Amino acid sequence: MASTIDAQTQQHIHQLIAQELGAAPRQVDAAVKLLDDGATVPFIARYRKEATGGLDDAQLRALQERLGYLRELEQRRQSVLQSIQEQGKLTPVLSAAIAKAATKQELEDLYLPYKQKRRTKGQIAREAGLEPLADALFANPALVPTEAAAAYVKAEKGEDGSDFTTAAAVLDGARDILAERWAEDAQLVQTMRQWLWETGLLVSKLADGKNPDDPEVAKFKDYFDYSEPIAQVPSHRALAVFRGRSLDILQVRLAQEVEPEPGRPSLAEGRIAALLQWSHQGRAADDWLRKVVAWTWRVKLSLSLERDLFARLREASERVAIKVFGDNLRDLLLAAPAGAHTVMGLDPGIRTGVKVAVVDATGKLLETATVYPHEPRRDWQGALRTLATLCARHKVALIAIGNGTASRETDKLAGELVKMLADSAGHRMQKVVVSEAGASVYSASAYASEEMPDVDVSLRGAVSIARRLQDPLAELVKIDPKSIGVGQYQHDVNQTELARTLDAVVEDCVNGVGVDLNTASVPLLARVSGLSPSVARAVVRWREANGAFRNRQQLLKVPGLGPKAFEQSAGFLRIRGGDNPLDMTGVHPETYPVVEAILQYTQKPVEQLMGNGSFLRTLRPEQFAQGEVGAITVKDILGELEKPGRDPRPDFTVARFNDGVEDITDLRPDMVLEGTVSNVAQFGAFVDVGVHQDGLVHVSQLANRFVEDAREIVKTGQVVKVKVLEVDVPRKRISLTMRLDQSASQQARRDAAGGAASARRPRRDAATQGQPASAMQSAFAKLQALKKQ
Repeated sequence: MASTIDAQTQQHIHQLIAQELGAAPRQVDAAVKLLDDGATVPFIARYRKEATGGLDDAQLRALQERLGYLRELEQRRQSVLQSIQEQGKLTPVLSAAIAKAATKQELEDLYLPYKQKRRTKGQIAREAGLEPLADALFANPALVPTEAAAAYVKAEKGEDGSDFTTAAAVLDGARDILAERWAEDAQLVQTMRQWLWETGLLVSKLADGKNPDDPEVAKFKDYFDYSEPIAQVPSHRALAVFRGRSLDILQVRLAQEVEPEPGRPSLAEGRIAALLQWSHQGRAADDWLRKVVAWTWRVKLSLSLERDLFARLREASERVAIKVFGDNLRDLLLAAPAGAHTVMGLDPGIRTGVKVAVVDATGKLLETATVYPHEPRRDWQGALRTLATLCARHKVALIAIGNGTASRETDKLAGELVKMLADSAGHRMQKVVVSEAGASVYSASAYASEEMPDVDVSLRGAVSIARRLQDPLAELVKIDPKSIGVGQYQHDVNQTELARTLDAVVEDCVNGVGVDLNTASVPLLARVSGLSPSVARAVVRWREANGAFRNRQQLLKVPGLGPKAFEQSAGFLRIRGGDNPLDMTGVHPETYPVVEAILQYTQKPVEQLMGNGSFLRTLRPEQFAQGEVGAITVKDILGELEKPGRDPRPDFTVARFNDGVEDITDLRPDMVLEGTVSNVAQFGAFVDVGVHQDGLVHVSQLANRFVEDAREIVKTGQVVKVKVLEVDVPRKRISLTMRLDQSASQQARRDAAGGAASARRPRRDAATQGQPASAMQSAFAKLQALKKQ
């Protein structure tokens, strides 16, 4: 696309992006050139810091997205100019306005009067010669409309069926001309749109004929009589309203802040009149003009502006939802790996049994089984004997338990197993509950069939659960990110944008951690910078045919992996125990000569330098800068040598569920629990405390200070301590707090005081601080139910 945009315009785009990012134009120029040449964001962020002045991956992602938008805008601008030029209607003033349009919306507003469309009533009236009448009545409201219209009355209907044979019909035609003209006035439309955004209300009510007691309808109870300034509607609430509308459960409209009295002009009509610089002064044509203004609003503008603003709200809400999804996915992918241990995976089930899989330290499947400790067989002791035999046979160190149906019961089984197998010194295996989201998707996937062709589909999930504990990133990349289940309203947002964002998150995570070239699966390799799925398969085929890679240069022997792919990928691929110790680090092969210079200067072999942080920190990066490799890159090289093959992920920790707490009925107010954050939204965090239903820690309960966004405090996968505030067993709702110094009774008193105060003040946003906790829990527990749809 860039090739069709002239150099001056491209430079303007670069300058605009630089201004928005707070970067220098040269940084943007360099980044754009690299992107256009096929470089990936991880590669640029990690290995081209000199060129871009150190732009990080977040800045580069923002640059890439903005560059695409502005290039599309420019392409559309050229098309619009060409279209209007071909119509012979392009004036210098219009051309200048189009050139200044900063958004696609502004551009389309300017193009609207010239867009090819079906023949309108206004066009028909103009073709009948009524435009002079419309202009005269607006310019001089002292004219009597019926008298002025008499001169335009036709003797008979037109050949096209138009009927202007009466003064009333002629005046209707003049009305259509003015209404169409005003509704296509870009400045008027933009001003009205912004005014409505600032003052309008998003209003919803239960759709006619819907039963409020229907369980599917009742999910939207909070929106049966709902009104909130449209510019202030939080993302999750907007998406809930739009979902209710799409299901025909809610009727949704954009309302003005003051509804007009019957027969009186609305605020919107008054606003249009003011923009037209017209007011009712009792002149002969003023009543007619007031009706034309009302017609313009009701017929031409109200619905189109409502549609525009609903689209704006939806797009903004989707951006927030997609960002939350991406942030949660990043936290899950970068969760602490348990590492190279033999793991038993348990995929809980009741009637179908608990599926069991044991994998070795490399993730290789060793053995599978199925046990039936629960209903209907209730073979608890037989299940324990089978699991104990497997643990002894394979020296199992960790037990991974899926968090689905019968998870808590299976966790209890594992607990007994751990106690039974504890050695005389008291050493025990560890059991960990892990998310099984997407495991069933993986089990039935083509890759799982290829990876485990002789293993039953029902057992593959247990294998995935075990491997997730060893290395969440390596296992989860095998699953479509949208199936991992760490977002809300994922089916309601733009699927293309969601996929693009999640793919970028996976790419950044994989390349940020690095990949073991000799153990990585095809899905993991395919996420490495510069490697396509077909090249990733070729790498694995070469590895299977020739044995483990001994050095990075051997990558160039892989069919289909050329110099460009090598440049993009080599630095992110690790080889442990190979020919060159540098191949296990993030040092790119292109900068190995710099390391050679460091070795020559220090007169130390590389093995003595690697890990010797105290010595490496005495070296000045500027000493070794050469050619295009500047001090920034040398500093990164020294950092890699200091911690070769370092893993940026946190250390492995485990949430320990309280004994005797297996069901929501076991929870009591003020009970302190340990749990794992399963999902994070702006309004709070959902925490798995081991009782089937996740509890909600509202944003106001995350810390003893104001918190705007829950992710300031917690991340998905984080182990946290919480206190139970309230348990609603019938509705399966659990209210939690991380403010451990607060008791449930104190919160109840605050709720009561808050409830009394709320009766004296206007309805507030339930997502804001200060809202009674019980009200907040009620509002957001519904969102918890919605997210599970």
